[in-house]
Parts: sequence; structure tokens; C-alpha cells
Amino acid sequence: MAKLLLSTIALGKRLLAKNSHVTIGLTNPKSPSNVGAVMRAAGCYSVDQVVYTGRRYAHAAKFSGSKHNTDTQQASDKIPLIGVEDFLQLKQSSIKQQLEKLPESTKIICVDLVEGATPLPHFQHPEQALYIFGPEDGTISQAMIDQADDVVYVPTVGCMNLAASVNVLLYDRLAKSLVQQDKLETDNTLIRKSRDTNNKVKIKVKMSQG
Repeated sequence: MAKLLLSTIALGKRLLAKNSHVTIGLTNPKSPSNVGAVMRAAGCYSVDQVVYTGRRYAHAAKFSGSKHNTDTQQASDKIPLIGVEDFLQLKQSSIKQQLEKLPESTKIICVDLVEGATPLPHFQHPEQALYIFGPEDGTISQAMIDQADDVVYVPTVGCMNLAASVNVLLYDRLAKSLVQQDKLETDNTLIRKSRDTNNKVKIKVKMSQG
């Protein structure tokens, strides 16, 4: 798999709304494989940064090395992965100073199976968003839910793992953005930049039927 190139990220940014800014927040993640897969998703969907709380991920990553590396496109070389103390301080200046790229108008969106939450298909994404996800073996705290601007959930039977949830959320955001901007045509340049080097498949021109 080819490394993620800056030119590919730039192409991805073209698909997003003009003032779009996305931060992914992971609550005390424990699995390096999950965090790696989240970073890969961040690269695929042109996320600006990923932040996490807790010490479990850093501790596990120290001892696993590259053994569980799922960020095969090395998105972490281009996209910041930042550890912070607590998401509960996000509306205070101390956290915003740590996250210099976080716009003032950023909305905090919690993503979890929470009673009363909005199903993702019905949710309209803000241009600037921080999406906070719960840990693999727990949930987002009530205190954080109470501070969120919105809470959404993916209406599945059972729960997906952390990285899968991030991918679904980011795809939903991109798909709705493309529809709103009426950008539905095929982008062959993006396809060529993004696909595996062994993939040369094309759709043949169909003959009109008379």
C-alpha cells in the first residue's frame, strides 16, 4: 500500500465544505490497532487532527511497537495525534491553547449509544466539529454528554468497534457534504491517487442501445 501523500490529502480537502474543520476525540483508548485504524481513517477523510485522553494507548503502543500498526498509510506523519488530560475542559481556554487548530466555532459532538441521541442518518454535521467517541470497553461520561452540543449514534444492531464507528461517522459527513455541494461526478484524479498501485481497473464505455 502506497504511503499517504500530501497531494492526496489536498485532493480530499477539495471534497469538503469550504470552512470544514474536523477533530476526532478518543476517550481513553486502549488498543494501538484501533488508534492506528482511526489515523488511517483520518487520512482517508482529511481530518485535521486526532486527540485522545488517558494513558492506556501510549502505554500499550510503547510495548507493542509496530506489531499492531494498522496505520499502513502513515497518516500520523501528516496528521497530529495529540494527548490531552480531559475533554471536560474543552470549553475552557486551557484545552484550546493545546489544540491551536481548533476553531472557536467548533461544535462538540459525542458519538455513542446514548438514550435520546440523534440517529446519524438524521444528523446535520456542523462545518467545524470535534467528534468525541467512547473507549472500546466503556462509554462517554455523563458529564461530557451534558457538555456536548449534540449527541448522535449509529443505528446498528449491536455495537461496532471504535475504528469502525469513526469510519462510518466520517463517511456520513463526507457523503452529506458532497450532496449539499452537488459534487456527485466521478473524480478520476482522486481515484488514481487513492487506489492501490496494482489496481488499473476501468469501467468500459457502454454502447448505446438502439
